[in-house]
Amino acid sequence: MSLKRFTFLLSLFLLVATSAFSQTDSIPLVTIAQKTADYNTQFPIEKVYLHFDKPYYAVGDTVWLKAYVTADSYGELKQRVPSTLSNVVYVDVIHQDTIVQKLKLAATKGVAFGNIAITKARYQQGNYQIRAYTKWMRNFDAAYFFDKTISIGDAINKNVQTNISLTSSTQNNAAKVQAVITYRNPDGSAIAGKKVNWKVQTKDDEVLSKGKETTDANGNIRVAFNTNKLTDLATSKLITDIDANSKEVTNQFSLKNTGASIDLQFFPEGGDLITGVASKVAFKAIQPNGMGIDVKGSVTDNTGATVVDFTSQHLGMGVFSLTPAAGKTYKATVTFADGSKNTYDLPKVSAQDLTISIVNVSHQRITMNLLCNDAFLQKNKGKRFYLMATNGQAIFYAAQTAPLDATTYPVLLPNKMPSGVTKITVLGSNGDALSERLVFVNKPDDQLALTLTTPKTVYTSRDKVVMSVMAKNGAQPVEADLSVTVLDETKVPFDENSETTILSYLLLTSDLKGYIEKPNYYFNNANDKTAADLDVLMLTQGYRRFAYKDIIANRLPVQPKFLAEDGITITGTLRTSAGVPINRGNVNFEIKDRRISTNTTTNTVGEFAFSKLYFPDSLQAMVSAKGNANSNNFMILVDNESAQPITPSINAPAAFVNIDSAMRPYLQNSKKVADNSRVLNEVTIRANVAPKVKKPSHADNSSLTGLSAFADHTIDGSTLVCPTMFDCLMGSVAGLMADQNNLYIRRYYQQGDQRPVAIYLNNIMLDYAGLRSVDPKTVESVEVFMNDGVSGINRMSNTNGVVVINSKRVETPKMSKDQITAALEDLMPANSGVKIKPKGFSAARTFYSPRYDVTKESAIGGDLRTTIYWNPRINTDKATGATSFDFFNSDGKGTYRAIVEGIDANGNIGRSVYRYKVQ
Repeated sequence: MSLKRFTFLLSLFLLVATSAFSQTDSIPLVTIAQKTADYNTQFPIEKVYLHFDKPYYAVGDTVWLKAYVTADSYGELKQRVPSTLSNVVYVDVIHQDTIVQKLKLAATKGVAFGNIAITKARYQQGNYQIRAYTKWMRNFDAAYFFDKTISIGDAINKNVQTNISLTSSTQNNAAKVQAVITYRNPDGSAIAGKKVNWKVQTKDDEVLSKGKETTDANGNIRVAFNTNKLTDLATSKLITDIDANSKEVTNQFSLKNTGASIDLQFFPEGGDLITGVASKVAFKAIQPNGMGIDVKGSVTDNTGATVVDFTSQHLGMGVFSLTPAAGKTYKATVTFADGSKNTYDLPKVSAQDLTISIVNVSHQRITMNLLCNDAFLQKNKGKRFYLMATNGQAIFYAAQTAPLDATTYPVLLPNKMPSGVTKITVLGSNGDALSERLVFVNKPDDQLALTLTTPKTVYTSRDKVVMSVMAKNGAQPVEADLSVTVLDETKVPFDENSETTILSYLLLTSDLKGYIEKPNYYFNNANDKTAADLDVLMLTQGYRRFAYKDIIANRLPVQPKFLAEDGITITGTLRTSAGVPINRGNVNFEIKDRRISTNTTTNTVGEFAFSKLYFPDSLQAMVSAKGNANSNNFMILVDNESAQPITPSINAPAAFVNIDSAMRPYLQNSKKVADNSRVLNEVTIRANVAPKVKKPSHADNSSLTGLSAFADHTIDGSTLVCPTMFDCLMGSVAGLMADQNNLYIRRYYQQGDQRPVAIYLNNIMLDYAGLRSVDPKTVESVEVFMNDGVSGINRMSNTNGVVVINSKRVETPKMSKDQITAALEDLMPANSGVKIKPKGFSAARTFYSPRYDVTKESAIGGDLRTTIYWNPRINTDKATGATSFDFFNSDGKGTYRAIVEGIDANGNIGRSVYRYKVQ
């Protein structure tokens, strides 16, 4: 945005026009505004949101998804318009600190499509973190990535279903943990009278406690133990072995939440409690598992007098009013929903300060007061202050107050802000933020009104359904890009308030810090109660975006390391055999199978780049230097993609603790689908069975025989997409960190033990340079051991922990003459060429929707689909705002739920849910 344009906007919003300040430390308002606009121009915001067909899945399913990529357009002051900045979206599936699968999706006009096959070979029952981002977003905090926890069950391969109930208490730095574990057969019957061995094991394999139990008539065992190792308990697991159906079954349960206590925090509106100023004080009580817990209590002063009583209003959050008195301190005595009690100190009281107090937020205006006490007024009487209101990184309101002459300064802000989180800030003339307040603006005129309709509300099994969609912005029909899913809600029950939606993510959670419980509650059936609860959330949740003090001080992010991608980019360097860079050398890129070819020239330091490439994954390409004189003496170094490090999921609290019971209807249906697909005629097969090939492991190496039989972390080599093994280990194992060209176990390093891990390539110990030289494509697996067992490796080499890189086995089959010729070409390609297999775009399959001529069940048990219909390519007509589609119901009876989400070209987003019956 230009200075001329921004100055014009300021003139519209300015409350009082004044001349420049006389103070030498003052910063003109227009300077702050211009620096903010410059920041936005250099570092625009992109967001990625993923719409899934279902809230959870099972092994054997396919995840269907659509990515919406948005960017803020500051020149037009529009938020969340479909991004034209990035045309590539990355999706990572992460489980237990390991990237299980990576997708690269091609985006067009801000949308991309994809699917994930949940195969038995790659997935097991558990909770998975799915994150999505663009390369441009990698320049900033990974907290800005789309992040969602999805549970995956397994009804096919699990013979024992479990359910655990954990309770714990801490006192005098010791924890008492109790657990009730229920064991059931796949049909739901109790597994009674079976012996269970259990142990509590730390991340470093230390056993904190162990015992033996026998399941009772209901399939239950009770486990109890005490420990004073609270830090170890947070990373420990309860491991059980049960002898069920003549087979020992092992289960692991995380204990990460058992060593912590309930957290209660208080948040004065605007930032501080001020002597003599009536303030709202919000509070939030959080259980160790990250979920809110209801509380009630009272605030007393240092004389013991009760000042105010309070109780939570939603998910452990609430608000009360307090006017602090001079010389007083305050504490809160609290009773929690589980009956426990505790006492907490309230924040300290400021003797003189200024704060924001919100009176009302409407579609037309925001009514607020600036409040201060007499001490602040006397010190700052006659001074002026700045008011700024931002959404994302864009300033939508900027003004200068009249001279301060009273302790209450009323302000009416014309509501120019778009829907979403708005930050209101009061700054001093030196640019220091004195008070900040978040408010949520909900304006119907900048949201997409979507409606779904059908000719009737009751259908039969396998009946054809014609569904119409209407998209409007206010009364105006619009052209919208939408995605639709239809679910058999009887088989896929889920709490709508807990869903992550295009509204809850793009308008709310993507701009707030930390985990937001039940985010769709604030948008699902919005009313005065949800609005009040949302305002309390604004008082208790931190804001993610920029701080004015950093912009004023020019503390901006470094020059972007990652550029926005308009297609796939291949980069590298062209050098002579002596290592001298080739200036203006010709470099060619070719994929013969797809008739894709292009060329470019190097810069002065021999660097080259091929951009705007589009090709599917798993294709072999050739990069060559043909066309140059003496090209056979050149060498080409192609850069590999750097891995995005794994970071903890902020949405981990949303994970199902008990997948078997939480997903029971879904998993029961999944079992039926598997059983039906296995109905085959009896056949006799006679064939030579190839011997099972044992995969390489540390046990193959004589130097490593003293290590534990089971690694603490195992990484499949197929998931390693990075330039060198050093980069791979930094990005794939959360427990490792790098410093001074060495790798360390993060936990020990932070405790002061700065011995690096021992690194082995098969039987050979490597240093940093050796690790850099290992090609990730040659690696079968990586095993990480937090200790060296009885091997003595760490003692002999003065290391701590062991990393073992297992190379792929090289098969040496008999080769034909043609195969030998091809192999030689691979080893010595002409014109200094190199063959590469770059990460291409993941193929997007089409959802299969059966079409029936007659409505009758099939011979093998019927149509058991849970996702009845998925279509990520729904586009409404520009003139009418309408379109329609059709599909056929399955054999399932009950309620079907259709969900439509999407965006229009102006960044208006919307969501709608529609239900009909199948009888």
